[in-house]
Amino acid sequence: MLSMPRLRILMPLMALAMLWSLPSHAQVRRCTGPDGGAIFTDRRCGDIGATDRVPHASGGQAARFYRGGCARNLQDLIYELTAAIDSGDANRLAGVYHWVGMSSSAGYAVMGQLDAIARRPLVDVVPVFPGSTNGEGDDYYPQTTVRRMPIGLRLEQTLSNGSTPSRTVLGLRQYLGCWWVHL
Repeated sequence: MLSMPRLRILMPLMALAMLWSLPSHAQVRRCTGPDGGAIFTDRRCGDIGATDRVPHASGGQAARFYRGGCARNLQDLIYELTAAIDSGDANRLAGVYHWVGMSSSAGYAVMGQLDAIARRPLVDVVPVFPGSTNGEGDDYYPQTTVRRMPIGLRLEQTLSNGSTPSRTVLGLRQYLGCWWVHL
């Protein structure tokens, strides 16, 4: 049995543990509108006159939890970029995009491009260095001991047929101590 002093300490802690609740997070849904366009919303698709675009995640699928912060180095940026494309999540891809100073109409256009990128299978992410032609990165071999930072990332993907190559070059931008991509 527990002694009375221990019980007095343990009871408030148990009550606090029972009252503890985690904050709820809004779920962003990707829907198809009546005109066939993509709609991103936090409401149910049926509430806005649209239909579900992708099936809901099953219980066995791992959930992505907010870890806070941003990509402080290129390795973290490439990891998040790769994970977003591998999961087909345009919203997660938008989380590493540099949106500063963009109008809402330009934002909708960019979101459509990010959605298309997220739907294509990723083959490789290749750094693009200054002086390379057309984002090829063909001058990437050790020339000196000077370390150069890439100015972009080339996404090597395939179209939905799985064999036609697709290439997208994303620029890199450092802003407020974080790394971001831009088209």
